[in-house]
Amino acid sequence: MAGIGTPTTLDDWFARLEAMPVPEGYKAEIIEGTVQLTSRRESQWEITADLYEQLRTRHPRARLKSGARLDLPGPMNSYAPDLMLVAEEAEKDGRGLWRCADVQFAAEVLPLDTVDPAPGPKQAAYASAKVPLYLVVDPRQGKSHVYSKPKDDEYMVRETVAFGTDLRLTGTAIDLILKTHDFPRD
Repeated sequence: MAGIGTPTTLDDWFARLEAMPVPEGYKAEIIEGTVQLTSRRESQWEITADLYEQLRTRHPRARLKSGARLDLPGPMNSYAPDLMLVAEEAEKDGRGLWRCADVQFAAEVLPLDTVDPAPGPKQAAYASAKVPLYLVVDPRQGKSHVYSKPKDDEYMVRETVAFGTDLRLTGTAIDLILKTHDFPRD
């Protein structure tokens, strides 16, 4: 189509995405300049709701965000974490977005149609943004992966537990023992 080029900014990409008929039940993210649509399943919602309820025991609702646009370092990275905890003093920037420097915890529940469950570019972007705690929940494999102590574009500490095992995250930004017993599997 004449006059329509490739978007050069994340705002351009999102303006186009908002004008498109993204199917209900799908989430759009931009990972290293590529738009990715992923389906949302009931198990993802159940796990996200469980995480939210657990974090609400220690953190006010106003600090918990779900599906909010988060622009991260790297070549055109904009994600919508299933759940994130922002700092108590966090404020949106001039464009109405949360600053990645204010994110203390991000959680992603992998969709069933994820080809490669390894976090790869997303993990590198969260680490580059210095997000202190990054949780990846994989309902297909029945495992939770937590990453902490970001340095450059990677996390120095990684822990994986099977569903049903507690994740001891006391002394971290979320400061609780995360229960995985009720996480459903796909």
